[in-house]
Amino acid sequence: MFKLNRRTQGEVVFDTVNVTIMALVCFITLYPIWYVLVNSLNEGADAMRGGIYLWPRVFSIESYVAVIENPGIMKAMGVTIAKTLLGTVVHVFFTAMVAFALSRRDLIGKNIYMLMGTVTLFFGGGLIPYFLLIRDLNLLDNFLVYIIPAMFSFFDLIIFLTFFRETPPGLEEAARIDGANDLAIFLKVILPISLPVLATIALFHGVYQWNDYFVGMIFINNQELQPIQTYLYRVVAQSSSNQMVANAPGGINKNVSSQSIKLATMVVTTMPIVFAYPFLQKYFVKGLTIGSIKG
Repeated sequence: MFKLNRRTQGEVVFDTVNVTIMALVCFITLYPIWYVLVNSLNEGADAMRGGIYLWPRVFSIESYVAVIENPGIMKAMGVTIAKTLLGTVVHVFFTAMVAFALSRRDLIGKNIYMLMGTVTLFFGGGLIPYFLLIRDLNLLDNFLVYIIPAMFSFFDLIIFLTFFRETPPGLEEAARIDGANDLAIFLKVILPISLPVLATIALFHGVYQWNDYFVGMIFINNQELQPIQTYLYRVVAQSSSNQMVANAPGGINKNVSSQSIKLATMVVTTMPIVFAYPFLQKYFVKGLTIGSIKG
């Protein structure tokens, strides 16, 4: 006979309180997203009356049609996709290469390099010196301003470094016996066995590149080079959505409004990363725990 374990009254109360608090946190977190989505799917003129909280009162997708058919949105989306893909590849490769060099025990001045990198985690020169540096590098109004300054991150280097230090030394020794130099070892031995950490850092930096609006706002004046998040910032902060209403299909459309255009733009620009993030969340957890378990 098996004796059933009955929970005490204290355990029941504790679980009830936990579930209630977590449900409240989930509601507070998710409801603003739901509110934006519902109002963006409502007819613009009707939404101006307010009172829409759970579902659209007069369903309409004309705000999304106006957003998608706006050429500025499509150009900005193309810039964002290009800088996310290229920036992520360059960042991962360059940071991994530096981390591989710093993982060598015989590297001269390694402690000095690590100290210099650690200082950058806590101190920075500020926006004005950074702007002057970007200007002197001729990166203002240049697509490479998204790529070159973001090529390296010391925080990501630490994750790479921890992983590389745990690779079996026999792999490198065998490669050297076969005549491989440091570059060949890095490309043909280290990178192929580092796919978990490569995926982790790629996700870190890819999310940053997609969500970044600050670089485009400060260093880009040419609207042909602005990313989607900067475009969204200008739509929301500068009320440029009024122009989108005027440029809606068929001219001025009473079924859309500046507010519905703003909300639809927010959904279009944020949903891709929102949908992708849950499927890639496990890599964030794995990246933070790399090197913490010896096996």
